[in-house]
Amino acid sequence: MAKPAAACPQDPVTEPPALAHGKLTAPEAKGAPVLDVEIADTPATEQRGLMYRTKLGENKGMIFVWPSESRRTFWMHNTCLPLDMLFLAKDGTVVGLLEQVPTLNDRARSVRCPAAYVLEVNAGWTRRHGLKPGMKLELAL
Repeated sequence: MAKPAAACPQDPVTEPPALAHGKLTAPEAKGAPVLDVEIADTPATEQRGLMYRTKLGENKGMIFVWPSESRRTFWMHNTCLPLDMLFLAKDGTVVGLLEQVPTLNDRARSVRCPAAYVLEVNAGWTRRHGLKPGMKLELAL
């Protein structure tokens, strides 16, 4: 199991940008969890992502939003929390998963299928709820 970073780099910004929130429901998953997600939908919020965070609530996450599907690539630069990444098609179908992505790592990570959204949640969340490719999530963004 991936662990949080032992030490997190100092955030150079005193006030991170305020983000809009949305809800995401996984009706086919165990317990039909509902997530409160922060929405990263601008180049600045996309680039920052969850950098410098030291905690993320159990049913919290961040969703990256683009107007069309394309192959998406992520890294964990200055990201201190281990994450699961769910790549979603425009209709909310999970097209790929990356689990237990380690912290503070600049290695590029992606899945083969194009995605319009990428959801980041705490490492282990997808497995606890039994999410798998092909499941459909409902987005209220």
